[in-house]
Amino acid sequence: MNEVTKDAKGSSDVVIGLEIHIQLKSQSKLFCCCPASYRDIAPNTNVCPTCTGQPGAKPFGLNKTALENLLKIALALNCKINDRCIIQRKHYFYPDLPTGFQRTSKPIGTEGKLGNIRIREVHIEEDPGRYELRAGTVDYNRAGVPLIEIVTEPDITSPAEARSFLEELTAILNYLGVARDEPGSMRVDANISISGGTRSEVKNINSFKGVFTALSYEIVRQRNILRRGGRVERETRHFDEVSGTTVSMRKKETEEDYRYMPDPDVPPLSIDIALVKRLAAAMPELPRAKAERFVRQYNIRSEDAWIIVSEIELADMFEEMVKFCEPKNLAMWIRGPLKKQLNYRDILFKQSGLKLKDLIELYDDFSKGRITDDGMEKALVTLLDKHISYASIRDEILVITDMLEIEGAIESILAQPQSIAAIEDYKKGNEKALNFIIGKIMKESKGRMDSKTIREIILNKIEKQEKKNV
Repeated sequence: MNEVTKDAKGSSDVVIGLEIHIQLKSQSKLFCCCPASYRDIAPNTNVCPTCTGQPGAKPFGLNKTALENLLKIALALNCKINDRCIIQRKHYFYPDLPTGFQRTSKPIGTEGKLGNIRIREVHIEEDPGRYELRAGTVDYNRAGVPLIEIVTEPDITSPAEARSFLEELTAILNYLGVARDEPGSMRVDANISISGGTRSEVKNINSFKGVFTALSYEIVRQRNILRRGGRVERETRHFDEVSGTTVSMRKKETEEDYRYMPDPDVPPLSIDIALVKRLAAAMPELPRAKAERFVRQYNIRSEDAWIIVSEIELADMFEEMVKFCEPKNLAMWIRGPLKKQLNYRDILFKQSGLKLKDLIELYDDFSKGRITDDGMEKALVTLLDKHISYASIRDEILVITDMLEIEGAIESILAQPQSIAAIEDYKKGNEKALNFIIGKIMKESKGRMDSKTIREIILNKIEKQEKKNV
């Protein structure tokens, strides 16, 4: 466990490169007019002679929308754009490829960079079908869906760095609106070696948690082999999500094994430089630039800014709310209580159903002390789970300000035997004993009394009692 923790943070002898496959948003497939949507429909119904590789069927011209989406991603990754590119046939024999080859382009974007990680290339290809190994069935509905592959240089030195890179990449895709946003639309192959030795490739990891776990496991596995004097095999491995382990699939192929050749049915691509310039000029403010601006403009902490810009919807909400709220505390509230509740439900802000008006009213009440911490948390939970307006629950959580009501509640709790004993413990030096009483009063008031006010009243009562006894 200690070894995994150490390497998760980074190690000079760990070398990791990623190959990220991302399905692009598009109405149709890459080389035919079949709809690109393949989920929740009967197997092998969203197909045609082209995407199922029927004899004599020819591909159409490359999907223009898919190409433009690739160019936007390549520009966002600071890549150089090649103005001419060919489509190749990558041969391998597997049931998910009806033709026996995959159409894949030469690099269109090259020599890019995201943070400290260099991007070797970005190219476009067609997604294969879906092969269920255990059932022995193939569904070609997905075959031909536009897919890009982003290949990094082996600049990553830890699972944590790999996860951070993927999180920023996902945020960029979210800002650009160019990728499909559904389970399985992003898949990662990770190449990893120790001390520049033989590398293993872990295929088709479907989540950030999976990438972190698979890489952590591989580091330990390879270290153990080397420690015993063994040799790490050059192989392709499968990541088992359930067990968190990798298992051998096959010996790793080389470039020669794929027998790449130019596809005679698809003419070379000519990239319009004027189009590239228009796309570059229309590029939105991306997460890294937005985070730097937030720090500069609103004087918030860098770590808070990165959390906020991770979702464009969250960043937009923040910029709307700072028109009415103080930025620093608002940023900490978003990063703290709000993100805590979203993470607990494993949802993004855009999936939460939270409305800007409700959040402004809730935060205004909280920041001005009209509701307590407990009341604010209770309101967030209610808004997320019941999808009702804040106005409909506001009166139930507003802080009680009637001093007679507060005094009465405190007197009632202090009269209880447990409270009497706690007061005696406090007088003997046990500071935490007072928190026990305050907690009981807060619970009794359903979080509607201010804990500082309760503390002050109890301390005043204790002081008066001691003076009276003297």
